[in-house]
Amino acid sequence: MNSDIVVAVHALVYLHHKQDVQSSVQIAENVCTNPVRVRHVMSVLCKAGLVNSKRGKQNSGYWYEPSKKITLDQVADAFVGELLEPGWTSGDAAADCPICSGMAGYTNRLYHHMTELCMDYLKTVTIEQVERELFCAKEPLEK
Repeated sequence: MNSDIVVAVHALVYLHHKQDVQSSVQIAENVCTNPVRVRHVMSVLCKAGLVNSKRGKQNSGYWYEPSKKITLDQVADAFVGELLEPGWTSGDAAADCPICSGMAGYTNRLYHHMTELCMDYLKTVTIEQVERELFCAKEPLEK
């Protein structure tokens, strides 16, 4: 999972809480990153239809409709094809040994399956639930 997803979830929870147009500077201050990075992340979310943006000299920024029930899988989908990917795989597909020739394929299938399981879980978590958990730390996410 790349860190853009973390920035996106943080920004969405902040927008959900504020329920008003927020500039990239305001979002960046809350996320503790720079406005350029926020604008990049928000442009991905805009393209995915998860947030709206308004340009101009006054009241420009980002917002989303609180009535939208955005789930974390939608956020992840906006950024990546596979949520989990091996950085490297071992073996050589052309080798005679079934272990050496098969391990990379097995590892790729394993990561794909783990991604499916993670995405199934992320479908159950909404931005609203994340906000609620942050304000009511006694309510952990269901397992």
